[in-house]
Amino acid sequence: MAPVAEFETRRGWLFGLAYQLLGSSAEAEDAVQDAYLRWDRADRAAITHPGAWLAKVVTNLCLNRLTSARATREQYVGEWLPDPVPTDLLGPLETAEQRDSVSLAVLVLLERLTPAERAVFVLREAFGYGHREIADVMELSEANCRQLYRRAAQHLADHKPRFQPSREERERLAGRFMAAAQHGDLRALEELLAEDITSWADSGGRLPMARRPVTGRDRVARYFAGAWRKLPDGVDFTFAEVNGGTAIIATVHGTTMGVVALEFDGATIAGVRIVANPAKLSHMQGLAGS
Repeated sequence: MAPVAEFETRRGWLFGLAYQLLGSSAEAEDAVQDAYLRWDRADRAAITHPGAWLAKVVTNLCLNRLTSARATREQYVGEWLPDPVPTDLLGPLETAEQRDSVSLAVLVLLERLTPAERAVFVLREAFGYGHREIADVMELSEANCRQLYRRAAQHLADHKPRFQPSREERERLAGRFMAAAQHGDLRALEELLAEDITSWADSGGRLPMARRPVTGRDRVARYFAGAWRKLPDGVDFTFAEVNGGTAIIATVHGTTMGVVALEFDGATIAGVRIVANPAKLSHMQGLAGS
C-alpha cells in the first residue's frame, strides 16, 4: 500500500484518539497532520506495526500539547467546553460505553487528569488497549501504567453513565424541549428536566451567555425560556448526532451558530451543554437539515 494511502486508512481513527486526548477538534487535526509529516519522513521499512507506531506518535504529540493547553484554558473567559464533533467523525462507537467516552460530559471530566493519566485512561477505556500495549506507547513500565489508570479511574469515579434512550426517543424529547422553550412554557420544560439538572454555556466571552453553570430544574427552565425569546430572527433548528448523543443545532442562513448538547437520563434531560464559541464550531458547519 502506498504510504499516503496507508496513513489515510488510519486518519479517522487517529483523529478520534487525538480529539479525546485534547478536547479540541482543531488541535486534534493539527496533531494528526504533524503525525503525517513524521510518517512521511520515517524509514517505514523499519516500522513493523504502523498502527502502533502512529498511535505512539499521536499520543506523544498530544501529551506535549496538553501541558500548554491547560495553561491557556485557565485564562478562558467563562465555562470551557470541548469542541462538539459529529459522532460519525469519531469512528465506530459500538457500545454504550464507547458512546459515553466521547460525550462532552466525559471530556470535561478528563480535564481533571494529568496528561499521562488522561492518555492511559483514553487508550484503555476508549480504544481497548491492554496495559502492556499502553506501556509501549507511553514508554513507561506496565506497573506504572496500571497505577496511572487506577488514579484516573478514581478521579472519574463519580461519573456514572446515564440510561440513554433510543435515538428516536432522544429526538422526540429534544423536540418537546425545543418547543417548550420557544413558547416559554415553564411547566412543560419542568416536566422534561431532572430536578438536579445543570446547564453549561461556552461562548468564549463572545456572546451574552451565562458564564457560570445554571443549576436546578426551576432555574434552568426559566433560563431557557428567557434565552429563546432573545434569539434573533432567522434562526433555524435541527437535530444531529454529536459526541455520541443528540444535540440541537442552531443555524442562521446555513451557518452553525451554536450547539445545544442534551444529556438524557431515561425520559428526562439531566444536563445541557451549549457551545457557541465560533472558534469551536468548525466541524459542525454544513449540518443544517441533516
